[in-house]
Amino acid sequence: MKTLVRFSQSRIAWLSLTFSALLLEIIALFFQYGMQLNPCVMCIYQRLAMIGLIVAGVIGSLAYRSRFMRFIAIILWGVSSIWGLKFAIDLVDLQTNPSPFATCAFLPEFPSWMPLHEWIPSIFMPSGMCTDAPWIFGGFSMGQWMIGIFSAYCIALVIFIIPALRKNVNQPTRPMFKM
Repeated sequence: MKTLVRFSQSRIAWLSLTFSALLLEIIALFFQYGMQLNPCVMCIYQRLAMIGLIVAGVIGSLAYRSRFMRFIAIILWGVSSIWGLKFAIDLVDLQTNPSPFATCAFLPEFPSWMPLHEWIPSIFMPSGMCTDAPWIFGGFSMGQWMIGIFSAYCIALVIFIIPALRKNVNQPTRPMFKM
């Protein structure tokens, strides 16, 4: 358990989160621009969740010694991974159970004070349909792969949440009373 606590409170653990999410974001951009697979609204929401994981990893790696900042990073990690999982499940449901009554929006519903699709359309403007599943690998669609990926982030969070929030083990302890 001490090894897990030390690892969860180390910079390398948080950098692992950052770089794994960054790699997946780069892969998503390759699919969009290299393979011409247009992202749908649900894909854009999942992309934003992945960016949330990147930010959580950056916060954790910059302030890995601070219990409070690890707590903030863990909250962002949890919200992002659960939110991404929810949208991945919704996307797969739309793809496997098509219905004329269940469709996705054409534009993302970002808050009016943060219209990312207008600010950075090359990353956040959807141009595909949610019901399309143009890419299959290993018998699974991209949405199904994303369910597995976001599930793995959720499982990793469950494993790391208690050790990461414990009292710092990487710092030397001070005696309570000086003699």
